[in-house]
Order: sequence, then C-alpha cells, then structure tokens
Amino acid sequence: MPPEAVFEIRNLHVRTADEHHIPILNGVDLTIAAGEIHALMGPNGSGKSTLASALLGSPEYEVTQGQIIYRGDDITAWPTDVRAKAGLFLAFQYPQEIAGVSVLNFLRQALSSRKGIDLSMLELRLAIMEWMGRLDMDPSFADRYLNEGFSGGEKKRNEILQMAILEPDVAVLDETDSGLDIDALRVVAKGVQEVRAARPELGVLAITHYQRLLDELRPDRVHILVSGRIVESGGPELAGRLESEGYDAWR
Repeated sequence: MPPEAVFEIRNLHVRTADEHHIPILNGVDLTIAAGEIHALMGPNGSGKSTLASALLGSPEYEVTQGQIIYRGDDITAWPTDVRAKAGLFLAFQYPQEIAGVSVLNFLRQALSSRKGIDLSMLELRLAIMEWMGRLDMDPSFADRYLNEGFSGGEKKRNEILQMAILEPDVAVLDETDSGLDIDALRVVAKGVQEVRAARPELGVLAITHYQRLLDELRPDRVHILVSGRIVESGGPELAGRLESEGYDAWR
C-alpha cells in the first residue's frame, strides 16, 4: 500500500498579481507522501521560488488554475497565516531581519499561534537550548534579535531551528543552500535530518540549484522544473544526470 499523500500540487498555474499578470507556472503536478524528501531543481527563471511563495499563499502571486491539497483539504485560497497554523513551513532563501524581536520571543509567538498553547519562557528556552545543541548553534542566539547581524549560515540554521520548534507536517526549503560554503551546508543538511529523525512523518520539498545539497539530504524523488512545468521526475540518479548533462537536455 503506497504511503499517504500529505501534500499535493495539481495542475498549478500561477501568474504575478501585479497589473502585468505574467504567467510563471504552467501546470505543476507534484505529490509528497508523509516522510518523503522531494528535491526540485531548475535553471534560473524556471519558477522555483515562485512555486515556494505560491504554496505559502504569497499575495505577490495569483493562482489561476489548479489546486494545492494539504491532508485532503483544498487550501488554494487559504491565507498564509492559516496555512502556517495548519502545519506548512517555508524556509526562506533570504531570511529577513526583525530588529527588536529576539529569536526566543519570535518563536514563542509563532508557536503560540501554530499550536494554540502559551509556553512559559522557561519551557520554550529549554526546548530551544536542546535544539540549538543539536544544530551546533551558539546558545546566546536565543536572545539576539532575529537574524540581525547573523551570517548566511547562521540565518539558515535559525530557519531550521524554527522548523524544529514549530513541528510542521510539510516543510518547503527555498534554496536553503544558497550562499553557503560546504561546511555550513553540511550543518544545515544535518539539521534537516535531525528534525526528520524527531518527526519521521515530516514531508520535505527542497528547492535547490545544487547537487551538493542532495548528496547530504538523499531525496526520495527529484523533479526538474523548466519554463514553469515539471519536465521530468525520477530517483536521486536524475540529479546526477542533470549534473553531467545540464538543463539543455530538457529545454
């Protein structure tokens, strides 16, 4: 019996929500089962980050056709905050700085909204300290303002920390490896695997340009996105083929 589908993208068409209405995604289909890691690769301008933004309900984009199904519910019209509360998570390619809001306070508010529980600062601090140890993060980061003065690797580790604490059912990693050296990349990939070990039902969609992240994450399925459409799907060997042949074979 095949594993339960936790997240489905059905014939998704997306355009910009401005006056130009530029079409970007032209019929994307993708199904993620509980516990699976899927990788999405594609050249610049293929629509990878647009897909990530559309999945979390960004107002910059408009779905013109198709559906986003989460645990059997059609969430295509759900606002971003409702999707997040339901258990969808997006790790940003460029995490934003939030001056005046500590990592600890940010996570307390987010967790309260996500789970409807109001953890004490002590309980949350203990949980954060445990995960910071597992993610090789300096404990002092809990009291620093969110992403302010963080290096690229620290920002990405902080995204993984949020994923660990918020316990989503589906995580979309939008080029989490962008701008990282190989050591920082391994720390982030190890963090993703740590979270999956704690939550084996977590479904992951990792959007990336690079084979090196996939070497660390070992995805179950790899998809190639070209001109707003998935042109081929396969096992991890597909990423190796892409590395040697480039995208020209699929254009």
